[in-house]
Amino acid sequence: MDTVFINDLKIDTIIGIFEWEREVRQTVGIDIAIGCDTRKAAAADDIQYALDYKTVVDLVQRFVENNTFNLIESLAEQISNLIFKELKVSHLNITIRKLGTFENVASVGVKIERYSDDRV
Repeated sequence: MDTVFINDLKIDTIIGIFEWEREVRQTVGIDIAIGCDTRKAAAADDIQYALDYKTVVDLVQRFVENNTFNLIESLAEQISNLIFKELKVSHLNITIRKLGTFENVASVGVKIERYSDDRV
């Protein structure tokens, strides 16, 4: 299986459980790896057969900017649900990083892996 990936997409959103986190937008870093078959796009050299990463970026960015989240786990799961709903993909990996949460740590986060066969 082939993979289309987006690394280090930075988006500002309201995320966190503490009161101060509910009042300021924080930057999250998002990596998305989407399993799909790229052979038809490669053979035709035509975007209409490809998973357009700009479409994925725009979809995720709008969603994250326009919603609020308590947990990064919830954010990752909701992005997964959105991608499966909007795009025909077999599986995906999503990593969410909260940047600058701790003074001596670059980021904290969660990584999930989901398959279309697991969808109900």
